[in-house]
Amino acid sequence: MFGPRLGTVFASRWRAIWWAASIMALAWSVVPSADDKDAEPPHAHVDPWAKVQKSSDN
Repeated sequence: MFGPRLGTVFASRWRAIWWAASIMALAWSVVPSADDKDAEPPHAHVDPWAKVQKSSDN
């Protein structure tokens, strides 16, 4: 596995607090805000296997 062993993390109370704080900081920086106004609106899904429909203008 990645990272330190749980036995070494929880060997002291201060290491456990630092480990928990780092996990919380990681989650805070990775997860976007629910009211983020700068985010682009989701695009409509386009089926890549669908046949292209030609317009009747031709």
